[in-house]
Formats: sequence, structure tokens, C-alpha cells
Amino acid sequence: MTRSKVLKVAGLTLAGLLVLGAGAAGWAYWHLDSNIKSVDINQALGDDRPAEGVRTPSAGVSESPLPTGSVNILVLGSDSRSGQENQALGGGSSTGARSDTAMVVHIDAGRKTATIVSIPRDTLVTRPSCPLKSGGSTAVAYNSMFNSAYEVGGPVCAVKTVESITDVRMDHYVEIDFAGFAKLVNALGGVTVTTDQNIDDNDSHLHLAAGTHHLDGTQALALARTRHGIGDGSDLGRIGLQQKLVKALLTQISSTNLLTDPARLYSVADALTGSLTTDTGLDSISELVSFGRSVQGLSAQNVRTVMMPVVIAPSDANRVVAKEPAASRLWASLR
Repeated sequence: MTRSKVLKVAGLTLAGLLVLGAGAAGWAYWHLDSNIKSVDINQALGDDRPAEGVRTPSAGVSESPLPTGSVNILVLGSDSRSGQENQALGGGSSTGARSDTAMVVHIDAGRKTATIVSIPRDTLVTRPSCPLKSGGSTAVAYNSMFNSAYEVGGPVCAVKTVESITDVRMDHYVEIDFAGFAKLVNALGGVTVTTDQNIDDNDSHLHLAAGTHHLDGTQALALARTRHGIGDGSDLGRIGLQQKLVKALLTQISSTNLLTDPARLYSVADALTGSLTTDTGLDSISELVSFGRSVQGLSAQNVRTVMMPVVIAPSDANRVVAKEPAASRLWASLR
């Protein structure tokens, strides 16, 4: 489920730490910083990637100017982390990792508007050869499900596969796990979502009548994973719910005054950093703060959510393929 705007919360972290006092602030900063896990995507993939976009600093004199250029972020919701909490919420084991949700978040130059593009996990793609941590590489796979990239090669292969089908450079990578997402929603006080139809999904354990509901973390996660209780039961219907949830989360974040509640601020920051795996460009509190400051003018009203255009795959009625030339036009608009 994606969720790059959530990183804006990190921009408030330092203000909260100041309230905690010098000693406690030092421990809290260390704890939040050490929470974050990272993967060196750039080193793993080398130079065989789409070109980087132009990065421009903000105007004015500053020791650490904020970037204002466009940026693309691959956001994955994953069941890859084992443990009691994730298993209780439906997560997989460490040997059965899958990317349950995939979104490319494009933030425009100036960082005041953004487009979030969902990629259906059932999309058939050509999965490129990906380097493995153990050495060697995976074989090229044709007509492979998109979410298999994460399963066979982790974040590195997920990024390489997205770049190969979009020809768009992923400047950053962000992954959030099941338990962490639920904790984050709870720390924010829940999230309010309006559904257009009844949801009755025994697999996700979510049963909601059409209308407006205030969901806790477990319910919000179930909404993001629901597919069998809506529409034709495909992944495409679930993407619509996920996009509603993204907008609702952005609204909840912007309406929650964390600066006046240090305890909640720390709870949100702890939930966020504890659930993240990022690329090495976002794997510290200072980097998250800088990124958060750079998008502080971005509001939920200026975030557009779309899905990569797809059609039913000729080879399998239960799978989809990119609809051309519409998909290529969409990706070209993000370069």
C-alpha cells in the first residue's frame, strides 16, 4: 500500500524530540534511526538503469538546500517479514515473500503535486535478470506475474522489474510490512473511509456495509487486502479500495496536529520507522526529515491516483497485461 506521503510525518520528528529533553531525545533519535532497514539498490543495479532526473535545490541561501526536482518512488506493501504479529495479520514467512501492493509515486517538480500509479500484482511482465545477494543472478522470465519479482529477488528485483516495464528511474524504494502499517494507522487514531458498496470478504475478515466508517489499523489493513468481497474478486477491484485508503490516510495525517501531542508524535514516528525498509538514500531520520520538508507543500487534494492501463491477458483470463499505447504514454508523463 503505498504510502510515500506518510514519510512527511518524519519531518515532525525533531520537534517532538526537543520536547522529550536532551537525554531522552538522544535515545529516541537513536532508536528511531536504528529502526529503519535499508537496501543498497544503486550498488546492486549499477549503471544499467533509466537516466536520473534533474535534481534542483530550493531557492535562497541555505546550508542544506531542499531538493525541488521531480522524484519517483516505488512503494511496496509486503508480507515478507515473518513473526507473530505479521502472521496474525495474514503475513507470509521469510521464505515466501510477496509484494502485496505496488505503487509508483511520482512527485512533480516543485513537490506540490503528485501522481500515484498502482501496478496490478497479477500483471504478466517480462521479468529481467536480477542480481542475487548470494551471488549470481536470476534468469529472464517471460509472462511472469509482476509480484514474482520480489519473491525471487527481493527489493532489488522489484525495482529492476518496474524500471524495465516503465523506463522510469526509481529514485527511492520504500517497503512497509503488515504489522507496521496497522500500527501506523492506530498511532494516527484510525482512518475514515467511505465505501461505495458492501464488503463481505471472509479471507480478509472484513465485513462493512456501504457508507462511511472509521477503521482501526487491523480493519484498514483488511480493507487494503480485500478482493474477494467486491466486484469480480480480481486484484483490480482491490486497487480501487487501496487508492481510497491512500487518500484517506493523507487526509488523516494532515488533520492530525502531532506537534501538540509529543506522545502521539513519537508513537507515529516509531510505528513508521519500525515498519520501513528503504533504499540507502532514505535510511536515516535526517534523510527522512529532509524529504518530509521538501514535500511539506503537498496536500491530499493535489494527489492523483490512477492504475496502470491493463487488459485481460490473451493467454490467461485471470491475468492482465499492459494496455498499449496508453500504458507507455502514462509512464512517459512521469519521466
